[in-house]
Amino acid sequence: MELISSLGNSTFENYVGLGTGYTEMAYQMSAHVLTLGYAVMLAGLLYFILTLKTVAPRYRISSVLSVVVMVSAFLLLLVQQQNWTGALSYDVETARYVLGSSTDLFNNGYRYLNWLIDVPMLLFQILFVVTLTKSNFSSIRNGFWFSGTAMILTGYVGQYYEVTNPALFFVWGFISTVFFVHILYLMKKVIDEGKEGAPPKAKAYLGTIWKLFLFSWMLYPGAYLMPYLFGGLEPAIDSEMAVVARHITYTVADVSSKVIYGILLTLTAQEMSKAEGYDYEKMENAI
Repeated sequence: MELISSLGNSTFENYVGLGTGYTEMAYQMSAHVLTLGYAVMLAGLLYFILTLKTVAPRYRISSVLSVVVMVSAFLLLLVQQQNWTGALSYDVETARYVLGSSTDLFNNGYRYLNWLIDVPMLLFQILFVVTLTKSNFSSIRNGFWFSGTAMILTGYVGQYYEVTNPALFFVWGFISTVFFVHILYLMKKVIDEGKEGAPPKAKAYLGTIWKLFLFSWMLYPGAYLMPYLFGGLEPAIDSEMAVVARHITYTVADVSSKVIYGILLTLTAQEMSKAEGYDYEKMENAI
């Protein structure tokens, strides 16, 4: 109770930092995986810039959106990593990293700010690569935007109650999941329609994109629930492993859903471009 009264509606990472603290391994693993997250986004940024002209002009808006996603993710994940290292300090007496008395608390809100920008962009991207045969472009786009934004905002609110009010935490998480399921429904519809008439390789890439989408997006609810996956009916406010697992899960999800997803969309667009007579490799060799 004393911990709850002193930290209030902060995320469980802070409760671990103020309680048992973090061993050198747990602290450094978290710091390194957070660093890896924004470093991969920077590498992805270079890839999408350098491959922009390898697809026909009609598909390039997808690559441009990937560039926007990479810039946003790089900057906000960099701040997230600095927030982690700035919130904790090494205690010589206990040989652990503990929450500093005059530092900001650690906050996963930076991730939610990043997703608020990136999720609509990621969902819009595929609409500029595939051709919808039955659905209305504007209707799908608006559905992506509404459900994507609502999913992030409700999840953002829910995270503040993961320790102080588990009931509200799960209620907001459930509401967020409803929008999440709607996004999955729309994405499956888009991919199925996009496969119709697509070149064989492009069709195969779209199938892989759907599998990747399911894998990477399913990781986010797992990371959201991480305090209870390790703590059972009570949040794991004494488990540094739950914290490390959350950082790793979020990072794997971000890299998969942003960078790998964007690369697969680029490869799909390249196959579409070749089928329409735009072959960048042949054009380069002809110069």
